[in-house]
Amino acid sequence: MATGMIVKALSGFYYVQSEDGVFQCRGRGNFRKRQIKPLVGDQVEFEAENVTDGYILDVFERKNELIRPPIANVDQALLVFSALEPDFSPLLLDRFLVHIEANNLIPVIIISKVDLLDDSSLTGIEAFKKEYEGIGYTVLLTSTLHNNGIDKILPYLNGRVSVVAGQSGVGKSSLLNSLKPELNIETNEISSHLGRGKHTTRHVELLSIGGGLVADTPGFSSLDFIDLEADDLSNCFPEMEERAANCKFRGCTHTSEPKCAVKAAYDQGEISSTRMKHYLQFLDEIKSQKRRYD
Repeated sequence: MATGMIVKALSGFYYVQSEDGVFQCRGRGNFRKRQIKPLVGDQVEFEAENVTDGYILDVFERKNELIRPPIANVDQALLVFSALEPDFSPLLLDRFLVHIEANNLIPVIIISKVDLLDDSSLTGIEAFKKEYEGIGYTVLLTSTLHNNGIDKILPYLNGRVSVVAGQSGVGKSSLLNSLKPELNIETNEISSHLGRGKHTTRHVELLSIGGGLVADTPGFSSLDFIDLEADDLSNCFPEMEERAANCKFRGCTHTSEPKCAVKAAYDQGEISSTRMKHYLQFLDEIKSQKRRYD
């Protein structure tokens, strides 16, 4: 039997890429009974009489799985946020980062449309870049209009499966077009009435870019924390995780517990007030969600 990777799922068909090409396949008949749903990114076993008539026979074990977007075996996430139109949102970025950290993915933060900034605003974005690089994150400033910073992204793609995620209208499709112009992905301008972009991506597909595979995913602007426990939240803030082991109490939430190493680091200015504010906001949200579901 042949093996390959699902690189696109559309209208009930799965497109499997193997060393012999791409084959259009359907799922095996008993997958539904076995509660197996193939995902883009899955390594699979399949058989095909020709390139348009194949069947997936088995789905191999996944190293990870995302629900939104529905994709498996991802290495990293390219988090694209615009400097303007829509305005840069550290709160939304931290929300994305929590989900990326919870799924053990490598985040690469890409701030697009920096060409729209005046000198004062650019200084603010550069200060943000320095702060988050101090935490350990990669932050790249880009402009697709002037093709600035695009080449710095390519080394991060090589040999990896990446998802591109972020708010609608931040320029994800424009970024992919700049990385590989022949893709010619449809883009839409930002809606001045709604303040956000229109959805232009209809399905999940892995695209070959920069020696790796990149998934262009539908844009979305809100994420909940239903699957995250309150005790695990600080593990999704690297600057807190590295200090939490020194807290006096196991399971410390870094709010009112005595001898908390994270609070001590915050008091000494080692953890930013913005990051701490977002952590506490997310913690309250998680606790509220748990109370509702319980």
